[in-house]
Amino acid sequence: MPTTATPTAAPTAAEAIPTAAEATQPKVDFGEPTTPYAAYGGIDTLHSLLQPRSTEPAETSFIIATQVMELLFGLLRHEWTQAQQALRADDLPTASAALRRGLGVQDVLVSSWDLLATMTPVEFNAFRPFLGEASGFQSYTYLHLEFLLGNKHERLLKLYAGSPRIHAELAETLHAPSLYQDAERLLRARGAEEWTAVYTDPALHDLKLLAELLLDVAERVTRWRQRHLLAVKRAMGAKPGTGGSSGLSWLSKAAEQDVFPEIWAARNAL
Repeated sequence: MPTTATPTAAPTAAEAIPTAAEATQPKVDFGEPTTPYAAYGGIDTLHSLLQPRSTEPAETSFIIATQVMELLFGLLRHEWTQAQQALRADDLPTASAALRRGLGVQDVLVSSWDLLATMTPVEFNAFRPFLGEASGFQSYTYLHLEFLLGNKHERLLKLYAGSPRIHAELAETLHAPSLYQDAERLLRARGAEEWTAVYTDPALHDLKLLAELLLDVAERVTRWRQRHLLAVKRAMGAKPGTGGSSGLSWLSKAAEQDVFPEIWAARNAL
């Protein structure tokens, strides 16, 4: 005589609800060689780029600081380019939002020098020979930023004469309007000739906010340059730079140079 299977009882409401511990457990089995996180961020590739050439422990911090800054330079270039495009479209809210995002990037860039702040001359000298003629001055991503700020020198393109793609991109940034020039064009389009007008004419209030935002950018550029100067002074003193520069004296001149001097000068007339 056939038997009848006993029906399985449906779970009670209490049994169907996972415990708090079960509900917060992350997924750990993806059936792939790596995790989605590592794949999306290129994490394996990222860590493989850390390859110290000496046995000096401080070199690891030096390389990571260099690589972190390079990534942040690229992000800042992205934000400033977005701001330029918005300024050219007379879209101040979008331009301002991009510049404000860039301020956060700049703050992290300034703080990145903390990674090298305690490096002694003995530690730096232990791996300096492995640098050869390598110098941060040669960073093409940083050159883009200097060109965007209006600090343009065509001779610097020679650094990448052997790299057609990078040379072409740098030449494009060099010959295009700077971030300041795009802001100044908008100032002229609104009928003002000098930045002093935005501080005295209520109708130009939005341009006053832009001017102050540009000075926020300028201050952070100067802070980064000053931290660079101090880091070099602490790690190597007044010795010549690895890239052939005079070292401290060259960095001092850069740190003393005003960014967006026309906006700073407007304060003299107010």
